[in-house]
Amino acid sequence: MQRKNHAIFFIITLGMMLLTGCLKDEGSSSNRNGQPDKAVNQKMVTLNFWRNSGNKAENAAYDQLLEAFMSKHPSIKIVMMPFPYSDYDTKLRTAVAAGNPPDVMAIDAPNLASYAEAGALSPLTDAFQKEGHIEDIPQTTIDGYTYRQHIYLAPMTESSIAMFYNKKMFESAGIPLPSRDPNQAWTWEQVLDAAKKINDPAHGIYGIDPAQGFQNAGATAYFKYPVIWQFGGDVMNPEGTSAKGYLDSPETKRALTFYTELFTKHKVASFEYPVDAFPNRKLGITIDGTWSLSHIAENFPDFKLGVDFDVAPLPKEARQAVANGSWGLGISVKSKYQEEAWLFVNWMTSYEGLKLYTSITRDIPARYSVAKEFTELNEYPKNIFVIQNQKYGRPRPITPVFPQVSEAIKNLFEEVALEKRNLDEAIQAAINTIDKAYTDSVAISK
Repeated sequence: MQRKNHAIFFIITLGMMLLTGCLKDEGSSSNRNGQPDKAVNQKMVTLNFWRNSGNKAENAAYDQLLEAFMSKHPSIKIVMMPFPYSDYDTKLRTAVAAGNPPDVMAIDAPNLASYAEAGALSPLTDAFQKEGHIEDIPQTTIDGYTYRQHIYLAPMTESSIAMFYNKKMFESAGIPLPSRDPNQAWTWEQVLDAAKKINDPAHGIYGIDPAQGFQNAGATAYFKYPVIWQFGGDVMNPEGTSAKGYLDSPETKRALTFYTELFTKHKVASFEYPVDAFPNRKLGITIDGTWSLSHIAENFPDFKLGVDFDVAPLPKEARQAVANGSWGLGISVKSKYQEEAWLFVNWMTSYEGLKLYTSITRDIPARYSVAKEFTELNEYPKNIFVIQNQKYGRPRPITPVFPQVSEAIKNLFEEVALEKRNLDEAIQAAINTIDKAYTDSVAISK
């Protein structure tokens, strides 16, 4: 594929996104004894590093990481440019398409394939396998940063979701409490049975919000992919080229049918919930992320973990499954300083770098060794999120048309549940949308 065509493909991808809203040397980064590492050379090198701006803790963590790295490598200067999350991907794609990308860039895992397909990233496979302690990272996490047999990103953190439930509602209804063991998830049938017993729409109380309602495509698809996987279904083929034979499989249809009937047949779910319905005691069960623990603690101090609510593993059916993949660091193929860039990326995502990062943010680190270092990540409730991610995590579709896939999945769930569209028709429309998006992207790149 010619580089000119890569650029054209990337510009088109950028346009579609706007319309839809949607290596180190051997003794360097793996040093766990705190000894300064040798720089690649003594000539002063400046690396431009772009990332999405995060919360206060994330921003402080990056500042400290850069300070620590540059103190070890005085001949390498890192110029960091954080951008607001809502603008970041657009700005990065624009810079890449214009041929003026940063040396190192943070990329959200689901967007990897489009950057790799456009020829924007340097493959990290050889360097990672030689120097990146790849065995310290779950294979499914590595899979999410791999496109066409090459690793393109070094992972930093992970995100995960679980089942939150109102403990007092369960106790009042005589419902046995779910296990806290990450390996002992309830089935969706057990969840449905509990939701029925809690459900009281006459008093504004609903049994469950199964997948964060119907919001923007990226957010809701993140919660809805696992529902399909849990029933044994899938969205696309492993190559990320087609949804045919996967999105229309009997397992996927069963997942969609079960989800739809929560709203239409059993009426334990609502198409609209009040703001903060769960901590306001208007919702018995919800699927949510680690971030909600701090949100509830800070804003609803009278709604206490262990007293008013508890956390359990995500429901399962044919299997347990949760979406993995968060932000990773990649190196521009255009960078003149490939070795220095790898030295930086590898240290940032190493045991030492991630331990420092996690000590400030308390996020889930991508490495087993770092997660073991933090007591709170090994105890209830955060151990549920960590172990689920490590054992049952799987990447969302790895495809250069991921934004269009997420939009199609959002629309599919919405059409069958909210608009009561015929299931087969809705699925076929989603397949047509996804496959056409991929076919168009291939035609543009030729």
